[in-house]
Amino acid sequence: MKLQKQLLEAVEHKQLRPLDVQFALTVAGDEHPAVTLAAALLSHDAGEGHVCLPLSRLENNEESHPLLATFVSEIGELQNWEECLLASQAVSRGDEPTPMILCGDRLYLNRMWCNERTVARFFNEVNHAIEVDEALLAQTLDKLFPVSDEINWQKVAAAVALTRRISVISGGPGTGKTTTVAKLLAALIQMADGERCRIRLAAPTGKAAARLTESLGKALRQLPLTDEQKKRIPEDASTLHRLLGAQPGSQRLRHHAGNPLHLDVLVVDEASMIDLPMMSRLIDALPDHARVIFLGDRDQLASVEAGAVLGDICAYANAGFTAERAGQLSRLTGSHVPSGTGTEAASLRNSLCLLQKSYRFGSDSGIGQLAAAINRGDKTAVKTVFQQDFTDIEKRLLQSGEDYIAMLEEALAGYGRYLDLLQARAEPDLIIQAFNEYQLLCALREGPFGVAGLNERIEQFMQQKRKIHRHPHSRWYEGRPVMIARNDSALGLFNGDIGIALDRGQGTRVWFAMPDGNIKSVQPSRLPEHETTWAMTVHKSQGSEFDHAALILPNQRTPVVTRELVYTAVTRARRRLSLYADERILSAAIATRTERRSGLAALFSSRE
Repeated sequence: MKLQKQLLEAVEHKQLRPLDVQFALTVAGDEHPAVTLAAALLSHDAGEGHVCLPLSRLENNEESHPLLATFVSEIGELQNWEECLLASQAVSRGDEPTPMILCGDRLYLNRMWCNERTVARFFNEVNHAIEVDEALLAQTLDKLFPVSDEINWQKVAAAVALTRRISVISGGPGTGKTTTVAKLLAALIQMADGERCRIRLAAPTGKAAARLTESLGKALRQLPLTDEQKKRIPEDASTLHRLLGAQPGSQRLRHHAGNPLHLDVLVVDEASMIDLPMMSRLIDALPDHARVIFLGDRDQLASVEAGAVLGDICAYANAGFTAERAGQLSRLTGSHVPSGTGTEAASLRNSLCLLQKSYRFGSDSGIGQLAAAINRGDKTAVKTVFQQDFTDIEKRLLQSGEDYIAMLEEALAGYGRYLDLLQARAEPDLIIQAFNEYQLLCALREGPFGVAGLNERIEQFMQQKRKIHRHPHSRWYEGRPVMIARNDSALGLFNGDIGIALDRGQGTRVWFAMPDGNIKSVQPSRLPEHETTWAMTVHKSQGSEFDHAALILPNQRTPVVTRELVYTAVTRARRRLSLYADERILSAAIATRTERRSGLAALFSSRE
């Protein structure tokens, strides 16, 4: 009972969630106190995005769980956690359906263990190779990719995807992921020679799906395809939830192992945003013959929910191709593709390709130089970049009330074209387009530097400046931007979709740009859960790009402000970046890597 009291006190101090304690007491309340504690800490870590709890976190060493010391007096220092856990009816090695699974030295929630094994088995399959006519494929690739004296990594990536059932293409902004996939789809259709080839496009959010639709459409228009061939490539991408057939008001999906997706090729963009449970569900829904091409940036933020699947997959990318695979890719591309060493995770490595050249950010781009320096964790280089005369980046201090007001003034200017079009009562599609040109990005949800505080302050500021007209008894006003926070497949609206409140003679409705390019409007009362979005979190901005992005970091150090968060925010900017930050906070962020504990990378090499 003493441990239960300590756990409840930890909830009061916001060290644990009520859910963590409820789970621990439900599955292990009658067990040894150490098992109850392990269950609470496992649930807590799952809430933080971790897939498992290594037993080393339960031992008194430098890797100890930060909450462990609070409870040591009650449970003592166990000499053998493994023995204690396996003596519990709540834990097994996976041979029994227990709430917790101990796999090696990692403790899992049952569902996370199942999800991780599903993903590992999928990428570990030996039979990844697809037999092709190498001469025909080489000829097809030569027609689609320009001749180059240096190695063309886009061409290599296309060759990887065209000779593998599963492929992963990772690259930073402007490296040409969409161009690559457009050309490889063109090659696939040309080589199919009239055979059935059902292609689907998907992304984790509505915004990312809309961007994939737009950018892939532009890229395909540049390619030498017949009208008949163009018809075989879909014109629009869907969200993963829509693709899998999410059911309104239910966790059930229409497509699963018993009712697989009707497709031959699936392209999934923004793969870094896919959490472990969603990746597992997607894999379950794939037909056995399907080819899957994942696109993403391994250096971006991990998914909001559990896991860092793309990061774990790409952990082996730097190891390079096997010698045999490098030889095949060299023949197909006409360039010398270097090989790596060793045989660890060979099947996975041979399905990966990193795009290494940015076509958007050259040496004269401050955004490109800054992103590269952040990615290297080079604090000195970051400082140097800001001291140079780049016109596309600027850093502002945010140390006083005056600095905060100046930031609000600049935000008002950033949304200037949008506000002008609102006043002119322009067409909804033009207003939506203008809103997406500028975006304030935050690291936090709460406080004056978080989404909630900033959205309120911006609304007040715009009201004072007579740019918007809020009503005292309504949250709705002309031009209010909102972001959907919960999927509603019946309405076709999904988490991350952004709409604008406008009255066009039928009362206030919220207007959305859909992935197919159409505009739809919905009555505010019918919207699923939503929030004002003059400012959004960096997590929510993934899958989006803005002509001008402005990042606001808090004035205190916090664990969520990491290198990956800053890099992700910086790479949302196409033409201009404004950074509001204290030098200490920025340096600390660049030095802090996001850590997601999982066993996935180990499973790729162990072939479990």
